[in-house]
Amino acid sequence: MIFHIFYSSELNGGTVMTTSGLDHIFSTYAKPIIESDKIDFLRTQTQHGSSTCYDHCVSVAKTSILIAEKLHIRYDKKALVRGALLHDYFLYDWHLTHERWHGFRHPYIALSNASRDFDLTAREKNIIVRHMFPLTPIPPKYRESLLVSTADKICALKEVFVGISNYFRCHQRLTQALLRACTILITILPWTH
Repeated sequence: MIFHIFYSSELNGGTVMTTSGLDHIFSTYAKPIIESDKIDFLRTQTQHGSSTCYDHCVSVAKTSILIAEKLHIRYDKKALVRGALLHDYFLYDWHLTHERWHGFRHPYIALSNASRDFDLTAREKNIIVRHMFPLTPIPPKYRESLLVSTADKICALKEVFVGISNYFRCHQRLTQALLRACTILITILPWTH
C-alpha cells in the first residue's frame, strides 16, 4: 500500500484524514462488491509485481479517496469506491494469455463483465472504461474517473517498482508529479457534476 506518502509532511503539510476515516468510507461502499463471490477471481490473479488484482483495486480505491480528500474535491464516494474496485474486472490472467492489446482492451472487457455482474451507474461505468486514459484516448467524463485513473497510475508504479524504489527513491517524485497533474486537470477542465 502507498498510503504513507499521503501522510508525508513533505508532500502535503500534514495528514489528510485518519486511517479509520478512510476505512469507514471504503468499507461503507465496498462491502457489497468485496463480499460477492464474483470478485474472488481477482484475489487469485497477479496484477503488477507481486500484488493481486484484488489488492491493486483496493489500493486504487483507497488512494483515490485520499487524493480527493487532500485536494478537497467534491466526489461521489459510492461511485468512486465501486468504480475503482471494478476497474480491472477483466477476469483473465493477462500474464498467461499474453493478450497483446491488454492495456487498450481491458477497460472495455472489465466494463462488460462488471455490467453483467453488478448494477452500475453511468459514473461507475465511466470510471471503469476511462481508467487507462491517456493510453485509451477518450478522456474521463467525471472527476471520479480522473481520480481513479490517476490513482491507478500511482498504485501501478508503486507495485511494479516496489523492489527497486528503495534503491532509486523515484516513486515519491513520480507520485508527486501525478498528483500535481491531477490537481491542474481537475481545476481547469469543465467536469460534469
